[in-house]
Amino acid sequence: MTTAHDPWVWLAFSGLVIGLLILDLGVLNRRAHALSLREAGFWSAGLVALAAGFGLFLWAEVGSSSALEYYTGYLIELSLSVDNLFVFLLIFQYFALPPALQARVLKWGIIGAIVMRGVMIGFGALLLARFQWIAYVFGAIIVLTGVRFYWSSTENRIEPEKNPLVQLAKRALPFSDSYDADRFFTRSLSRGRLATPLLLVLLVVEWSDLVFAIDSIPAIFAITRDPLIVFSSNVFAILGLRALFFLLAGAMDRFTYLKPAVATILVFVGLKMLVSAWVHLSTGISLAVVLGLLALGVLFSLAAARKGNGPGTPSTP
Repeated sequence: MTTAHDPWVWLAFSGLVIGLLILDLGVLNRRAHALSLREAGFWSAGLVALAAGFGLFLWAEVGSSSALEYYTGYLIELSLSVDNLFVFLLIFQYFALPPALQARVLKWGIIGAIVMRGVMIGFGALLLARFQWIAYVFGAIIVLTGVRFYWSSTENRIEPEKNPLVQLAKRALPFSDSYDADRFFTRSLSRGRLATPLLLVLLVVEWSDLVFAIDSIPAIFAITRDPLIVFSSNVFAILGLRALFFLLAGAMDRFTYLKPAVATILVFVGLKMLVSAWVHLSTGISLAVVLGLLALGVLFSLAAARKGNGPGTPSTP
């Protein structure tokens, strides 16, 4: 369902996002540092509360259907983020990046991700509005992503030396051999201005998020065609990525059953999109399925962690 929103709704949401970015990245965490568990927990809880509050605003403004679509999209995006956070962790381990510098990369990565998502969502909405058959392409992509998500190995995705963005950067820019505090560029007396390896880390993170967005954005369009709901559910999940990373960094390998649960969710929403012309599932049913699968994934993961086993807990390099 596509809903026309008054311009002030878009302006209010944009103002909220800009305010949160300024508060998080420009005031509370102006100096890049690894968030403590208390800081990460407080910020994560606050953002979840704001995300929930925005859903209530949609409920009051445009009705329960749009609010349920938003909550379903937000849960899908948030659950997919956990896998992306594990990819970030492997990237940081690959480059031996200290925690304080991890915060710096995530800070700029969030800004880049929001801009990138905005462009991709706008393009996706335009395609769906002009070409109805694109919905079936999106549905097929989501189903294939779910199958690949279930069987893929996270470690195999961390190959920075094969990353086309990294290869392009190395051809275009001279690089130093070591980090220079939290700078992306440094200056050498003999070689002049140089990019630091920190820039390579940022490029790999942004590339990872691009791949992640290609997988996840069609899944949200399977729930709703409303650009505001698609964008807001993405943005609220992205805003919490940095805090969620430091909150879960030491416990990501315990969520062994979350990945198959998310893979099943992707297959479900993909099939829902493919059969939407013949079979209609209400948003309430979709939300219940997503919540149920996520709950099962978390519960089975916690049980497996207590027993000390799981379905192939990922190993780190």
